[in-house]
Amino acid sequence: MPAPYRSAAAGLIAAAALALTLAACSEHEPQPTSQAEPKQSLIRFVAAEYSTETKANLEKLVHEFELKNPDIIVELQVANWNVLDGIYTAMISRNQPPDLLNTNVYAHFAKAGILNDFSEIASPELLAKFYPNLSGMDSIEGKQYAIPYVASIRSLYYNKKLFETAGIAKPPATWSELEASARKIAASGRARGFGVDLTDDEVQAYLSYFFYGSGGEWIKDGKWNINSPANVEALSYLKRLFDEGLTDEEPTVTTRDEKQRIMGDGKLGMMISGNYFSSVVPREFPGFEWGKGPIPVRDGQQPISFGVQDVLVSFKTAHTDPVAIGKFLDFLYDDANYEDMVKREGFIPVTEPVGRSLSAADPQMTGAIAALSTAKFYPVQEPAWQAVLDKTRKMGDAVLYDHLSPKAALDQLQAFAVTRSEAYASEP
Repeated sequence: MPAPYRSAAAGLIAAAALALTLAACSEHEPQPTSQAEPKQSLIRFVAAEYSTETKANLEKLVHEFELKNPDIIVELQVANWNVLDGIYTAMISRNQPPDLLNTNVYAHFAKAGILNDFSEIASPELLAKFYPNLSGMDSIEGKQYAIPYVASIRSLYYNKKLFETAGIAKPPATWSELEASARKIAASGRARGFGVDLTDDEVQAYLSYFFYGSGGEWIKDGKWNINSPANVEALSYLKRLFDEGLTDEEPTVTTRDEKQRIMGDGKLGMMISGNYFSSVVPREFPGFEWGKGPIPVRDGQQPISFGVQDVLVSFKTAHTDPVAIGKFLDFLYDDANYEDMVKREGFIPVTEPVGRSLSAADPQMTGAIAALSTAKFYPVQEPAWQAVLDKTRKMGDAVLYDHLSPKAALDQLQAFAVTRSEAYASEP
């Protein structure tokens, strides 16, 4: 081979050897890699504050969940009912609605098309746990726009010592007995007779107790029936109790929780509240002796039971992760977790497994759950209910302090409800 060719060949061989050497070395050296960032799902959860224990309990649950699910972040915000509406309304207006909201209304959101269908998010196992009569109220046209969260049955609670002092043998079951009992307690000079909550918190509840107790209702045959004669009689009765000094002094100022404390302190004879009364009030007033009776009804009417359920709704968001939300719901409603929460807050469980567990330990829970199956409820499936509720909250002062007669107030509320329902019906 001529020298020039030998020289070129040698160069090629040397270059090849160098390439092989570099390749061999590179096998043992770490190579730069491009790894994708681990995906983290976000759940914004806005919850209502039921007691001083609510926030700490939910924070503990969220912390435990995040430890088990590091790929899911839960942003928890616990708010008092007095500011809850303003918080989630502001979030919606900023186009950052909560992924989960604990509330007591949902139909207007469903009508607006901004809610997720829980049948596409919650596990079949969870959906099967709920009492059917409760979850049925949270469904519209086959879509599960809400799921039950907690429930309560309302009853008349009374101060046993005040009843004994006033010579009252048993809790009143009728309006005439309620009036007579309130009059005896007031005459004793030791306390006010009957607590009435017409504040923003509970005005709709007290109207419901007396509407239904009078044989009336909010809706009849699918139409608003707010200004019916039975309902006018009910509101007139409440006003007369106030005018005659048989209620607490400030029905439109002191809330249910405040009245419970006034009652625990011995300054109020009786009031209507939820079954959580038996957990919350004795805890704050250990020496308090209380009793429970039915919601009084108009003389000649059949007894009623009235229930309230709060729900969870899930708004459609840009980051909605159905799998993550489903996991969190399974954890939130895990039998042990949910039973602990219900016991702490004094509610009736909305899931059958926890209902069976608590009933086995407490016969009164058996009765409360049974009462839920036949109870009257708010008309939560009506899209106009939220607007009607807001309007109702403004009428307490007007009625009690003679700005409006009971009939005029209910006529106005009826007209408003009809107008809002017609507006919803005209929307596509």
